[in-house]
Order: sequence, then structure tokens, then C-alpha cells
Amino acid sequence: MTKRLTFLLLIFTTFTSFGQSVDDDFSQKKMKKDLAVFKEIKQKVNSGLYKYRTKQQMDSIYSWAENEIKNITKYREFYNLITKLTDYEGSLHNDTSIPNKKWQNLRKEKSGYFPLPIKWIEGKWIVNIEKGEIPLGSEIISVNDILISDLISELGKFYTTDGINLTGKRLGIKAHFPRYFRLNYGLRDDFKIIYKQHNTNKSEEITIKSVSYAKYYERFNKRHSRPFDQIYYADLEPNQKYSFKQINSSSGILKVHSFGMGNETSKEHKEYAKFLDSVFTQINKSNLENLIVDVRQNGGGDDPNDLITYSYLTQRKFQENKQAWINFEKIPLLRYYNIGIPKFIRPLVVGKYNREIQEIFPLEKNEKYYQDENSDDHKIRLPNEKAFNGKIYLLVSPAVASAGSLFASMVSGNENTTVIGEETMGGYYGHNGHTPLEYKLPKSKIVTQFSIVNLEQDVPKKSNQFYNRGIIPDIEINQTYDDFLNNEDTQLNYTIKLITSE
Repeated sequence: MTKRLTFLLLIFTTFTSFGQSVDDDFSQKKMKKDLAVFKEIKQKVNSGLYKYRTKQQMDSIYSWAENEIKNITKYREFYNLITKLTDYEGSLHNDTSIPNKKWQNLRKEKSGYFPLPIKWIEGKWIVNIEKGEIPLGSEIISVNDILISDLISELGKFYTTDGINLTGKRLGIKAHFPRYFRLNYGLRDDFKIIYKQHNTNKSEEITIKSVSYAKYYERFNKRHSRPFDQIYYADLEPNQKYSFKQINSSSGILKVHSFGMGNETSKEHKEYAKFLDSVFTQINKSNLENLIVDVRQNGGGDDPNDLITYSYLTQRKFQENKQAWINFEKIPLLRYYNIGIPKFIRPLVVGKYNREIQEIFPLEKNEKYYQDENSDDHKIRLPNEKAFNGKIYLLVSPAVASAGSLFASMVSGNENTTVIGEETMGGYYGHNGHTPLEYKLPKSKIVTQFSIVNLEQDVPKKSNQFYNRGIIPDIEINQTYDDFLNNEDTQLNYTIKLITSE
């Protein structure tokens, strides 16, 4: 249940001998075949197809796609079309991947890429590198005569989020804008950029030579904001995933950057459980009145780490989900199922998997298959005896997703919680998660991955929460321009001041 920052999710060990560049020609006949297969897969397998879109809306965009094929000729253009359909559904667990050889060839390209890291600050996309061709902090107005707002809207399809959430798309664009630009518009020799330096009204123009794929990511790793935001991109060690600090006589801060600690049987989970017990023992002994819970970098992880953490932050009985269901009793369309074995023996291999699915989702209603009351997901859980009952200040950001957003949704539903920060990319009321499946389109070899379990989370209705959005903060706070320059934590500093002033 982890949201990853790359849409090119998988490294495949097998591929066919067709052209290996995304810019190769690709016949419209093959496009039509793959589009029809893609549509069939989504209709028969994906329980989230109509979670945020009506059938009429989905039929409409597929009609558009069928007509659009008449206007495109390149593999890259077809990939972009499938990506747009994937994004339109509204699930952060949706991913669309190109074959490994094409992906590797992208990485080898020596030019054609936008050279500058950028970052969203105070509603503007600004340059995020020192000593570059454009001064640090300058606002990008347009690139190659395309307004930056139009670019962001167009390239957002490469990074999926729940519902119609837009804040989460900033994460992908912040890191991979050049890659997305290349996939959408092709390689470019240079880039004409209109920009404004900070606190000026004068627009300036510069033409910058493109760079290689590798050179851009070298620059990204030297971005100005790295000291502040590298934790999101880092492969965290177990002792870096969580921490607690008492910041004064009445307040403490619990940081949980990931729930990726394994299940109940793992050593890492057991160590985390011990950590939580010791922390809340300390909190009770110190009679703390305020607790900041910082999950701004938490993109998800494993059950039950999210649930045991919530048990220390609630006074109510709770369950992981109110309901969960899938579309099928047996995995459909095995000939396209991306399992890496010959088609004729796939039914034998997936037989055991089908039996497990039927055990987990035994209740059939209206051609949907639900978990029943025996599921661990619906087990009624109790608050921990050491649960905190003071004021909770929950810090959230667009990076919060999957198990991270499930946890944050439950905490934000508490009456004693104030949510501070930015809207999460993970949905408040639910999401599609738990079990990913992959299918490979027969002609393009594009792989589509999505999670098949449609989940309704155990959260209360709130007036400021919308069905197709992430967690909406009670107090929206973004990093300021000055704090960006100084790599200061605007949200945490605001929260500490808020606590001390109450």
C-alpha cells in the first residue's frame, strides 16, 4: 500500500523484438486492438473504474480515445493516451509502464531534456537549483511558448492520485518534469523559457540547451531544497522511519515517515510496536497535553502498522474498513495477465490464488464480491490503554497516500484533532488498494497495474471533506518563499507557535 514516486514502476526481464524507441511508429490497427483490450480489462477486473467517475463519463472518454487514435501515429502518443485513461479513473495505485528496453533507451538519451529542477512554492513553479542558467527562485512563466499552468495540467496525467486530487501531482512533476515533458512532446534541442525573478514584474527570456536524461537527474540530486525534502526520496533505514521528541513540558512530536515495516510477524514491526508502547508510556508519565503527529512524508506501507498507531490516538472502537469488495470470483482475462509464464499453464498457477480470493471475498451481492464479518479488515479494534486523549495536531502533505492516508483520515476524524498542512493525494473516505494486479497489452506490451480492492474507510462524515478528494486541512499552510530559500519548515514552525499561543 505504498505510493511510489515513479510511474515506470517495473523492470521486466522479457520483451519482444519490435522497435525499442518510444518515438517509433505504431500502427493504428495495433492501437485499436490494445485500446479494446485495455477497456475490457478495466471493465472486468478493476473495481475502482466507477469509484469517482460515472459510467457515462468513462464511456465518453473511451469514445474520445477511439477517435483520437485516428490522429496519432507514434508509440509515444499511444502510451500517452493510455496514461490519460489510467489517470482519469482516479486511483493513486494505478500505474502504466512501458517495456523495459524502451525504458532503458530513455535513460541512455544524451540530449532532449529540460535542464532545470522546479518546485511549487506559493502557487508558482520556481527554479530549484543554484548557479543554473536562471536564478534560484525565479518563477517559470512558459516553456516553448506553453504556459506553465497548461503544462502542469497536461503532464499531471503521468502521476496518478485519488479522485480529482491535484496537489499530489506536484510530487511527480517536481521530480520528473523533464521526463514527462519528453514523453508528452518528444525530445527538444533547446527550451525557450519566459521567467520572472522574485519580486519583479519584468519578464525575461532565455533559450537553454537541452541536457541528457542522466544530467537532469544529476542536477535534481543537487537541487536547492534537497536538505529539506530528501527524506521523501530516500530509502529509509528502519531507525529513520519514525521518531519521538518532547519539545517542551506540555508537548511532543511523533514523526512516522512510513508504515513499511512488515506485518505482525516481522522483526521491524515488533520493534515499531515496542517503540510506540515506550513513547506513549512516556507521554502519559509526562502528562503531555499536545501531540504533533507528522505523517507528511508517509506514502503508505504495511498493515497493521497504521492500525496500531491509530489505536494510541483514539478513544473509540474502530475497524480498518467499513466494507471492501472486488469485481470477480476468479481472475479474468488470463491471456493478458502479466505473470511471466506461458498462457496455457496460467490457469493452473492462478488456481490457488483464486481460492484465496474466494475465501477473502466470499459474499456475493449484485455481481460484486465482498468481505464478510470474519475478515480481519472488519474486526472491531479497541483503543490502546495508553491512548493519548489530549490535543492532536496532524501534519499532512500531498505525499500522504495509501496506508498513510488511511491512517491520517482516521486521525483527522477525531474531535480532538486539528489538521494542518496541504491536501493529501490519498482519499479521505476510501481508495482502491491492498491487492495489485498487472496486465500486459498484446501489441504495445504496455503494462497496466492497479489495485483491485474497493475500500470504504472507517471515518466520519465531515463538512469539509469531499468524496473525490484527499484529506482537506483545517488550517492550510504551505512553505513560504523565504522558508524555501532557507529550507525552513513553515508548517511545523506554525504548529509549534499555534500550540504555545493557545
